[in-house]
Amino acid sequence: MSTSFRYTEPLPPKAATGRTAEVYAQLSRDFGIDEPPTFVVLSSAPELLAATWALTRESLIAGPGSRTGKELAALGVSLANKCPFCVDAHTVLLHATGDHAMAERIAKGHQPENEEHARVLDWGRGSRVPGATLGDGPLPFPREEAPGYLGTVLAFHFINRVVSALLTEKMLPCNLQRFRTVRSLTGRTLARTVRRTAVPGESLALLDRPDPGEAPAWAGGTPVGVAYAALLRAAMAGAGLLTREDQDAVEEVLQDWDGEHPSLALPGVPGRDERPGARLVLLAALAPYRITDEDVAAWRRPEHTDHCLVHLVSYGAFLAVDRIESAFHRDIART
Repeated sequence: MSTSFRYTEPLPPKAATGRTAEVYAQLSRDFGIDEPPTFVVLSSAPELLAATWALTRESLIAGPGSRTGKELAALGVSLANKCPFCVDAHTVLLHATGDHAMAERIAKGHQPENEEHARVLDWGRGSRVPGATLGDGPLPFPREEAPGYLGTVLAFHFINRVVSALLTEKMLPCNLQRFRTVRSLTGRTLARTVRRTAVPGESLALLDRPDPGEAPAWAGGTPVGVAYAALLRAAMAGAGLLTREDQDAVEEVLQDWDGEHPSLALPGVPGRDERPGARLVLLAALAPYRITDEDVAAWRRPEHTDHCLVHLVSYGAFLAVDRIESAFHRDIART
């Protein structure tokens, strides 16, 4: 197994059975990667794995909008969230779309030369701030493509946080993805899959329930909305790992969150000796890259399995997603 995993020991994908094996099979076919740590790390909680894959597939891969545009939005999100693993992954995937020069411009810290591409990247980056908009201008994509773009951005606000909390920064052994030639070659191996048209809705059969709850209006009746509702349901189940008092404390901090990365003092985040569970949830939401071995050890008890830890981190990650998602209703209404 990969050494990418920090605090969990997922079963090897080849040992997977049932729904988890079905998710891996669809991942291999539609994502082009057999064992992506991004998803394998969720495998101890199959309901989270399936819902995360569903939202990713139905928005980024099969949803409306160009794959290049949605990769740019996801890359902007990953830059805003300070997730090196995901920044590298989306740079490689831009190579897979055939946009080699643009991928390398962004890798060097420059903006895309194309103004529309630059606006999409900036929109993705700005989406970390709840309620942020592009001033008085329109969204940087046609309204009919909103389900694909918004679903992609929300999926990666969630995935970035899970990755930063539970994986190392090594996308490839020895961080080989930091070399331009490796990024380009890796992208080319994925090109056929990335450029293939995917049929919307095929991941929904992998979900716990055919009707996981009310889909958001911005999804426009597409499979993206069903997948988002499923991830909301699965992630929010992690609240049961906190006391009611801890849940209230977490929600109070997040109500005032303005999208900023917290200072070293971590204002509002309780100490690990005081409320270790609430601390992990808030760090997962606001600064998952600040989670330490000591934070996890302070919370973990013999009864806390990998399933529990994945759910606790996912709960925190989705609380941030929920704050961001609430602003999209206004953004879509004004276009």
